[in-house]
Amino acid sequence: MSAVPAPRLEFVPMAMADVERVAREEAAIYEFPWTFGNFADSLAAGYSSWVAREAGRLVGYAVMMLVIDEAHLLNISVLPELQRRGRGSALLHHLFGVARGHGATRIFLEVRPSNDSGRALYARHGFATVGERRGYYPARSGREHAIVMARDL
Repeated sequence: MSAVPAPRLEFVPMAMADVERVAREEAAIYEFPWTFGNFADSLAAGYSSWVAREAGRLVGYAVMMLVIDEAHLLNISVLPELQRRGRGSALLHHLFGVARGHGATRIFLEVRPSNDSGRALYARHGFATVGERRGYYPARSGREHAIVMARDL
């Protein structure tokens, strides 16, 4: 079995011009997506927001809040047809570098218990479960808990 070559990604700060496309991709990926307004508000708040491109094509995006010595990963997504080929890992590593550059020593995130692939990605990159937020996510049958994960930087 041959190894999948690492993707050559370009990481660019998300701009308002990207938000419509990012929100459209988000709506295609998730049953309960972030909205155009959520992404626009993140930019307005000054959150560390990124798009990942490969040969000029949008392949993923992420939003991270940086506060003093902590980072909080709010959204990280790779287009479904491009998943499981190293792009999510590359995007995470980019975010780790950004967070370290802002003085963060730890990064947190929430993930749905039903998101097996996300949980596996985070575990592969050193995240460990540190808690739970009850009723955090909307779900078809009410609310779904969130697993809180953290990783030292």
